[in-house]
Amino acid sequence: MTNQAPLPVNATIGILGGGQLARMLGASAAKLGFRTVFLEPGQDAPASQTCNAQIIAEYDDKTALKELASQCDVITYEFENVPASAAEFITNNNTLYPPTIALETSQDRLLEKTFLRSNGIEVAPFENIETADDLSKVLKALDGGVLKTRRFGYDGKGQRVFKNELCDAPAKVIEEMGGGPFVLEQLIAFKSEFSIIAARNVSGKVVAYDPATNVHENGILRQSTVPASLDDNTIARAKGVAENVLNALNYVGVIGIEFFETDDGLLVNEFAPRVHNSGHWTEEVCATSQFEQHIRAITGLPLGSVQRHHDCKMGNLLGSEADDIAHLLENSNVSVTLYGKSQSREGRKMGHFTELLDITS
Repeated sequence: MTNQAPLPVNATIGILGGGQLARMLGASAAKLGFRTVFLEPGQDAPASQTCNAQIIAEYDDKTALKELASQCDVITYEFENVPASAAEFITNNNTLYPPTIALETSQDRLLEKTFLRSNGIEVAPFENIETADDLSKVLKALDGGVLKTRRFGYDGKGQRVFKNELCDAPAKVIEEMGGGPFVLEQLIAFKSEFSIIAARNVSGKVVAYDPATNVHENGILRQSTVPASLDDNTIARAKGVAENVLNALNYVGVIGIEFFETDDGLLVNEFAPRVHNSGHWTEEVCATSQFEQHIRAITGLPLGSVQRHHDCKMGNLLGSEADDIAHLLENSNVSVTLYGKSQSREGRKMGHFTELLDITS
């Protein structure tokens, strides 16, 4: 373990990506006295509303990456599809948190599941799929499953479910999904889906928020509820898994880990090396939000409290649902956050709301 002197007030944080997570990270950074510069190819990015400056360039533009590295005291990222080459370039020219290995591992579902299993963490049975023959054989062996692209899948994209071993045209499926490679995961009969938001600093201290029970629709998170419907032993095991993952990656920053609760125990579905949609409720319900926690971790400040002072539920506002928020704000226990996106489309995350429920003891 090492110690890191906190960055001084007015130090500059770089962010790769300019979406809603960068927008909220920028606001939390400003709260603690830091400046932020983000790199994003789009000119109307949500982060422009809270960050101090933008570098408009593609993520693999080395000239732009060099400029970002020269302007900043530490650099982070807000989504896991940043090119690994960009992360390596930043690492060679500045400090990048979370580390490149976390980004590379999460970008490839095969690497991710292999990493988890190698660290004694249970995942659903899976196999690598590269050809139509692979698909036919593994479907038969697993009696169905979920075919997922190894890279660039999110919010239900890049997935296809087979509820039995039948696939009439495996070659066509492979072609329609981009040619591969893929992983095929066994379908899991789970009792609930939940997630843990946790953080680790440079000295190795780990904190974890209470887990949230998650409900998805069409592969997109619809609602997270806290407290989760889990017993104390299950919660302790899940937090132990989170600490295992963070330490194995020598991680610095906030991570989101998604779990399946089954009759036979816990399975990890995936992890995201960043602040996470299912942790947005921490902004209203904890003294230190996941966004501030991430800023604290990467700048060397002490990690904040994860204690929760209310029960709550967080819901995503998708597409046109964000066009009329008055009915939500009529409830004095509801807080709404919109993401400042200029274009709305079906299924796109445009904002979220958090409703405070019973006060906890």
